[in-house]
Amino acid sequence: MNTPPSPSGAEHTDRSSIRLGALVPLTRPGWVEAGRHLLAGLDLAVREVNDAGGIDGRPLELVVRDTAADPERAAAAVDELARLGVAAVVGEYHSVVARAAAARADALGVPFLCSSAVLDALTEEPTEWVARLAPAQSHGWQIYADFLLRAGRRRIAVATQPSVYWASGTRILRDHLAPRGGTVLELDATLTPEALCDALVDHGATALLLLVGHPEPAVPIVRAVRRDRRLAEILVGAPAGQPEFAEWAAALGEDGAGIPFLRYLPERLGPPGERVGKKLRERLGEAPSFVAFEGWDTVNVLAAVLRSHGTDRAAVAESWPRVAVEGTRGPIRFSRTPGISVWQWTWTPVQVVDRDPAEPDRFRILHAG
Repeated sequence: MNTPPSPSGAEHTDRSSIRLGALVPLTRPGWVEAGRHLLAGLDLAVREVNDAGGIDGRPLELVVRDTAADPERAAAAVDELARLGVAAVVGEYHSVVARAAAARADALGVPFLCSSAVLDALTEEPTEWVARLAPAQSHGWQIYADFLLRAGRRRIAVATQPSVYWASGTRILRDHLAPRGGTVLELDATLTPEALCDALVDHGATALLLLVGHPEPAVPIVRAVRRDRRLAEILVGAPAGQPEFAEWAAALGEDGAGIPFLRYLPERLGPPGERVGKKLRERLGEAPSFVAFEGWDTVNVLAAVLRSHGTDRAAVAESWPRVAVEGTRGPIRFSRTPGISVWQWTWTPVQVVDRDPAEPDRFRILHAG
């Protein structure tokens, strides 16, 4: 497996460095833009730790591996990183990929702090080795379902592709909406956009949720719905967060605005978030997504753990319930949560936002959980 150059400049020969393995989607079919933001946050935090003297004088070294949204590749990367002696593994954006990485980390006894993936069952059985910053899918998607109900949208259609992640999301929506008078109709995303529009009309759907990949088939579906006069009143939503990134706006322009999605930021960032956000904007050349903040928070948490508990892997894993760190989006602590198999931050702030149709580069907060 090829290793991209370490952006933190940590691929040096200093054998006293403390290595952190980083799993990031950097090539297709992974969501490359999300990977770029995640890596920017991870790398900025590593640089700041090292500029402040490292961990007891030892620099952090970020050893990056590209998962390319491939679960098998991620599992193999965890094997390799374990052999390289990393103190812990961090990162990953795609839930199905993170699940494979978490299972391998658990089997090998390597601490894994998952930055961005949300699938509730990140491991089959409860584990002491894995902790997570992103909210569980059931938490965020129930908030999204509440937003739909408040907006008067009860006949929900989902365009979906085969995936554990999308199937889980559909189930969460159905279980939450059904007792409250909502219905969920599943539409196969392999339908032509025109046939999908016909099905929405036949069903009398008041909302269409895109539980699909980007740019395909999300972009052609959005274009078709926006151009179908029969669907002028339908709400198009993307709970998984596709419209967060500039790539979405570039592909869809005005058609990509007004599509509510989940993101994990407070209404207003505190001083740590403002400071980090400014630096991330300089690095990325654009506004940082919540994924970039997740990356920075991940390293910030691990740096605190390494300072207080050392680099022994078991000691790192045993520290999860004792973490108390100020992150960019609020105080971070991990706990055991019913139905969640890993140590979980409960909870990061959750918003439903969209791009303002009048100004697509501006986000509007529509609902907060």
